[in-house]
Formats: sequence, C-alpha cells, structure tokens
Amino acid sequence: MNRTLLPGRPYPLGATVSSKGTNFAIFSQDATRVDLCLFDAEGKQTDCIALRERTAFVWHGFVRHIKPGQLYGYRIEGPWEPEKGHRFNYNKLLVDPYAKAISGKVDWKAPIFPYDVASGDDLKMDTQDSAEGVPKSVVVDPRFNWDDDCPPETPLADSVIYEVHVKGFSMRNPAVPEKIRGTYAGLAHASSIEYFEKLGVTAVELLPVHHFIDDGHLIEKGLVNYWGYNTLGYFAPMSRYSSSGDGGEQVNEFKNMVKAFHAAGIEVILDVVYNHTCEGNHMGPMLSWKGICNSTYYRSVQDNPRYYMDYTGTGNTLNVRNPQVLKMLMDSLRYWVTEIHVDGFRFDLAATLARELHDVSRLSSFFDTIHQDPTLADVKLIAEPWDVGDGGYQVGQFPVLWAEWNGKYRDTIRRFWKGDPGQLSDFGNRLTGSSDLYQFDGRKPYASINFLTAHDGFTLCDLVSYNEKHNEANQDDNKDGANDNDSWNMGVEVLLTTKR
Repeated sequence: MNRTLLPGRPYPLGATVSSKGTNFAIFSQDATRVDLCLFDAEGKQTDCIALRERTAFVWHGFVRHIKPGQLYGYRIEGPWEPEKGHRFNYNKLLVDPYAKAISGKVDWKAPIFPYDVASGDDLKMDTQDSAEGVPKSVVVDPRFNWDDDCPPETPLADSVIYEVHVKGFSMRNPAVPEKIRGTYAGLAHASSIEYFEKLGVTAVELLPVHHFIDDGHLIEKGLVNYWGYNTLGYFAPMSRYSSSGDGGEQVNEFKNMVKAFHAAGIEVILDVVYNHTCEGNHMGPMLSWKGICNSTYYRSVQDNPRYYMDYTGTGNTLNVRNPQVLKMLMDSLRYWVTEIHVDGFRFDLAATLARELHDVSRLSSFFDTIHQDPTLADVKLIAEPWDVGDGGYQVGQFPVLWAEWNGKYRDTIRRFWKGDPGQLSDFGNRLTGSSDLYQFDGRKPYASINFLTAHDGFTLCDLVSYNEKHNEANQDDNKDGANDNDSWNMGVEVLLTTKR
C-alpha cells in the first residue's frame, strides 16, 4: 500500500496523532536506516516505510491517514558488532520506546533473539523475521474527558499508602463484577474504593503497571510474571489489566481509574522500574532498545562492551548517564503526571539510577534533572534506596525532596516485636522519625516511609506464621524471595506447612 510520507517533526518522540495523520519519531544515534512497519489487526505486516528525515539522531516522518488504533513497529539497520556494543538487526521487529499502548504478547518460540540460538553464539547474527513473536506498538488518541478532576494533594506527613497489585486485589472479590475483576476497572469499582476509604487510605501505590512481559523460563513452567518488574514500555499501561481490550482502550480505562480515585480523595502512586528492562543480558531477546541503539540505552562493561553492567540482578542496567536515556525517563514521568494525572512515583532500586561511574552519587544527573523539573515539583518521589551493586544500600542518603522506603524501620520493628535483644534504642529512633537518618540533610521525618511489609518478602500473615519461607508453589526450589525475614512462627510452623 502506498502511503503519503511527509518530513514530519523530530519532537515529540513516539507516535503523535492529528486530524490528518500521525507523526512518528524515534531516536537512534548509530542507525543507518529506520523503517516504520504497519500491521493490520491480525498482526500481518501491511506496509514498511523508510523514514528519510534525521534530525539530531531522531528519525522522523509524518504519515497521512494513520489513525488511532493503528499497530506499528520498527526495523532498524546499523552495525552488527556485538563485541563493540552494537547489535543492530533489521530482521527483528522493535517496539517503540515511546509507545503509549502495546498490543499482544511475546512468543518465546519465535525467533526473537538477535543471535543464532542454536549455536549459542551471541556474536553470530540471526536472520529470521521476529515480527510474529513481538508485541506491536499502538497509535493512541490522547483525548479524554477529565471533567473537573483535581489531585487530592495529600501532604506526605498525612499519607497512608496502600501498596496494591491491580490484578490480585479484585480477582476473588464477589462484590466486583466478574467481568472486570483483576483489571483497572475492578480496582476503581465502587466496592473497591469503599474498602480503601474504610481503611483510611489516602493513596494507592500500584505495583508495576508499565507494560511488561512474561519471562521465557516462567512460560516454560506454565507460570507468568505476576509482579511486573520486567518493563517493555515506559509510557504504556499494562494491557493485561484492561477489561476493554489492548488496542489503546487500556489507556482510557487507566485514566478512568485515576479519575475515580481522585473523586474519592485518594491519590495514585506508581511503582516504576527505570533501572532495567525486559531484554536481559547479551543472551537475552531483542524487543526494543537493544535493537534501536544498544550502546545508548544500556550500560556496558567499559573494556568489553559485548557484556552488560548488572546492578539490578536482571542482566542489564539502563544507561541513565546518557542524555537520551535520561530524557526518556523524564518524558515518561512527565507523561504520567500531565496526561494520566498520577500523583507520585516509587522508584524501584533507585540507587541504580544515581550511579555515575560505579558509585551512587547524590550529585548524579538523574537527581539534578528531576529537581529542576517544575512538572515534578509537586508530586511524591519515593525511593527504594538500594540496589544489588557494591555500596548499593543507601537508606538515609537520598537528597532533599525525596522520601525513602525506610528498610531500617521495617527490620527494627520486626526484631523488636519478636523479642530480639538490644533493639530498644534503635526502636526509639525508628518510632520517632529516624532523626539519625533524616534530621541533618534538610528533610523532615515524613521523608521516612515507614512500613512493616511490602511485596518483597513476607506478608503480615507470614511474619507471624513462619520462621522460614515456603515458596514451593513458584517451582523455583524455594530459592526466590529473601531468606531473612525477621519472622516468628509462634511455634506452629510445622502444623501450618502440613495443612498446606
């Protein structure tokens, strides 16, 4: 099919729809060719258009008559030199990093790896087409009737934050209509909001809702990635949690959820995973950034860029030191605030984002950029103040304007409660605002997000039921999850385990 292609604009990145068509723009510093590929509703490629305009490493073009709901992806040519950190492979379809919605699932049986899987040699290019196994980006209509939506703006000192999993919360709730259980609509149902109101909750903190994928090793076991810390799209709400479809409808359903919470005076905070992506290490799949500009988006080993730095335990680390990567994260944050109306963010493994060369730095460009952004001046910024790299435990070390998950509060309260000796002094510090951590750097006691349990480790029930973890159902030989939970089984763990 012949499409009218005009030069278009290099900004904004992503797919921007108008009455006459859609502007497409994607950054790739080292690419030699960028093709925009269009797909029908069945996932069949119907057109492939070379974007000829290149401005400041942004490839762009305006395509007439492209409307919301159009599925698309990219194919990008460039050097295949894995030993130098370049992994371009035109045969692999790529998801737009700025896609506002993503449709479909990853098929791990399809040739989604850029290298020859049969030989296991990541230096040998695979030439099979991956399009059938890769999710498609969706052109989205941004218009939405927000009416008089107004953020609650609850002071952090008065906040009661409820961490919740979108799907898990309503899956078995008979008060929620069966059709919308496990969805954004189910979380925003009147019975759900009534429950939060009765608890006195002022904010719901949603476990990851950026579009993510199920890991290949989980699929092989008949499992899925339940928690969502495996991001494919930083602008797209997870389609799995939509009751209305994945062709862009998930965006409006998410907005309606936020609108309903705000009407009840409840804020919406997102758990965001900007430290790594779903593409893994050098043996991982090629779904987006790895094929768009690998050397830009990922931190590689300095003297051997074939391999990735891994401060996250997932195989890769986003290269936040690069201005384009930092721009992507800031664009994502601003999008969720201005277009989706969320009220704050909890940053997963936030210490990784503050690493300059190797060490965590309070003077990092990530902190500087966030602190200077007026869009983010009034939203809640909450750090998980650690990662798995050397020197990664940074509780009490984040700069002003940031709140932190206070891991020391969690551990001390648990140990004091179960009667461990020598806890009284530290217990006093934790219960009165952790002044030893926050008093001398310009922050107030509410910089400490005090919690006993979260998605990491034991639930509140587990804390009084088990001395040891029992994650046998995950089919991982009970290796997943923390080994040290400061819990107490009350002397009946054997009976509880037997009953299970």
